[in-house]
Amino acid sequence: MTKLTQWLWGLALLGSAWAALTTGALGLELPFPCQEVLWPLPAYLLVAAGCYALGTVGYRVATFHDCEDAARELQSQILEARADLARRGLRF
Repeated sequence: MTKLTQWLWGLALLGSAWAALTTGALGLELPFPCQEVLWPLPAYLLVAAGCYALGTVGYRVATFHDCEDAARELQSQILEARADLARRGLRF
């Protein structure tokens, strides 16, 4: 099972539970304060997921490690390629 399939199954399960609770399909009598919280719950979860994603990206950017050895190696390969192309007649 792929990760997308897992997420879709989870969303379908949560969505069907939310729909069953908000429409009263289960026959449960929820107190009014619970019903008030239940209606905007998908929006709250969407905002929370967005905040988590933004925080994760921010953390990864803040803790990103530079690869100085790889950068030097790449620069030397670029110089080598330029020299090779100059020998073959290409002007920069």
